Amino acid sequence: MNKIIARGAEAVIEKKGKTVIKKRIVKGYRHPELDEKLRKQRTRAEAKLIEKAGALISTAKIKGINEQEKELVLEYIAGKKLAENFDRIKNKQTIAKQIGKSVAKLHDNSIIHGDLTTSNMIYDPQTRKTHIIDFGLGFISHKAEDKAVDIHVFKEALEAKHPKNHDLIYRAFVTGYKTSKNALLVLKQLEKVEKRGRYKAQY
Repeated sequence: MNKIIARGAEAVIEKKGKTVIKKRIVKGYRHPELDEKLRKQRTRAEAKLIEKAGALISTAKIKGINEQEKELVLEYIAGKKLAENFDRIKNKQTIAKQIGKSVAKLHDNSIIHGDLTTSNMIYDPQTRKTHIIDFGLGFISHKAEDKAVDIHVFKEALEAKHPKNHDLIYRAFVTGYKTSKNALLVLKQLEKVEKRGRYKAQY
C-alpha cells in the first residue's frame, strides 16, 4: 500500500517501495477539459525539466511517467529535508556552498527552479549530498531577472525558516553561486529585485 508522505497545493506525493509517485491534483474550480489539459502539460514539462536538471545536479531521477494519470514516478532519496535539520548540521556552510554551485549549474543551463526553499532540498548524511527536488514550478528562461527572482525566493525562505543562521547560509550559498558564468549579472539584478520589494513594502 502506498504511503502519502507529502501533500501540496498542486500534488500528492506517495512512497511506494524505492520510488515516489507524484500525482497532480484535480482542480475543481477549473473547467474539466482545461484542468485535464493543464495537468497533463505540466506533468510532461516537469519530467523534461527533471531529466535536464538530473544531468547537471543531484536530484530524484525519473523512473516513469504516466500522462494519463498525471503521475511522475521518481526514485526515493534517503535523508531528511534540509528545512527540518539545516540549523543542526555542523557543516552547513559546506552544504550551502554546494547548493550555490548546483543552482549556478541550473541557471547556466537556463533552468529556473521556481521554488528554491530548504523544503525542496534533501540532505543525505551518508553520501553528504544535497538533492534539489520538486521542479513543479520550474521553467526554462535565459533572463537574469528570472534567475535573480529564483535566488530571492531562496533568500527569503532562509530568513523565514532559519532566522538564526540565514546570513551564514546565504553568504556560503553566494560563494558557490559565483561559479556561474553570469553570477555578477544575476546578483546585480537581484539587488534591483530586492529594491523593488522594499519599495512596495513602504506603500
